Amino acid sequence: MDITLPLDQMTSEEKLRTMEALWADLSRNEEDIHSPAWHGQVLEDRDARVQSGQEKFMDWETAKQELRDRLK
Repeated sequence: MDITLPLDQMTSEEKLRTMEALWADLSRNEEDIHSPAWHGQVLEDRDARVQSGQEKFMDWETAKQELRDRLK
């Protein structure tokens, strides 16, 4: 099935509603969606960096403020 959407004619709101509809449909059958093997490796690598102290977590508000400060 080939579906073409008039993306250049859609508003941002229409595009977001379309994405939400697609995600809602996909998430009804989560067992049908398989993560690629490399996702698991990335998660393991990140966990190892956290465990070794190379990386740390920060709360979302702090992260947003740091990003805003960098973009000034």
